[in-house]
Amino acid sequence: MTDTTLDERMECFRRRISRCKELLVSFSGGVDSGLLAVLAKEILGEKVHAVYIDSPLAPRAAVHEAEKMAEFLNIPLEIIRVPFPGDMVSRNRPDRCYHCKRSWSELLRTWADEHGMARIADGVNESDRSAHRPGTRAATEAGIIHPFLEAGITKDDIRSLARDRDLPFWDKPSAACLASRIPYGEAITPENLRVVEKAEIILGNEGFTGTRVRNHGGIARIEVPGEDIPLLVAARERIVPLIKNAGFSYVTVDLEGYRSGSMDEVLAGTDVHHREGC
Repeated sequence: MTDTTLDERMECFRRRISRCKELLVSFSGGVDSGLLAVLAKEILGEKVHAVYIDSPLAPRAAVHEAEKMAEFLNIPLEIIRVPFPGDMVSRNRPDRCYHCKRSWSELLRTWADEHGMARIADGVNESDRSAHRPGTRAATEAGIIHPFLEAGITKDDIRSLARDRDLPFWDKPSAACLASRIPYGEAITPENLRVVEKAEIILGNEGFTGTRVRNHGGIARIEVPGEDIPLLVAARERIVPLIKNAGFSYVTVDLEGYRSGSMDEVLAGTDVHHREGC
């Protein structure tokens, strides 16, 4: 559907949202779910609510950012706190996200039912189609709709729409749960997640935004945008001790630079979700 104009795709999106009497937005504090909440409110008015699932897999800063964003957008936000995930997630197999999202989707459905909300939507979009996203399948099975995906709206479209509305988060870097920093097959623990979080905070404080610290059994594989690699290398004498103090034994730089889902590169295929028509 991306061969259509953005206006045509947005009309498809509006028709989809208009069919909802009210809408619960699965909220992450990112640009996708943020814009979804804004557009849904434009269409449905006050019949829009947001829920954030606060898991130990989420960076603490992400929770605070979600709260600030919802307050800025004047959209009611409920935070549901969940314990450390069970064995199907912590074993960290390639379908980890399926089990995690299935559990979260059940929580969202329970909350929606208790508050009389028939529809739940998330910010999955057309650009997610080619990624390994078993979590999208779990959400779909739970009845969660993906209005951006159904309308063929891409990540670039979302950023453009957010920028046109002067939303301050239009260029916010993409984020992912901390579990995405642990290689498949290596158990996820509170300890190896916190080490990653500390290291990424350090890099952010040093001016390296949009970075990832992948935790390979105590070896930090740092991904920064390609243009920042020389800056990171130049700052190694200052940064390496800080990263080691966070809990890593060795510190490395990935010369390919940051790319979303780099842990999925070891997989043979991807989990591609098929879009419904308008």
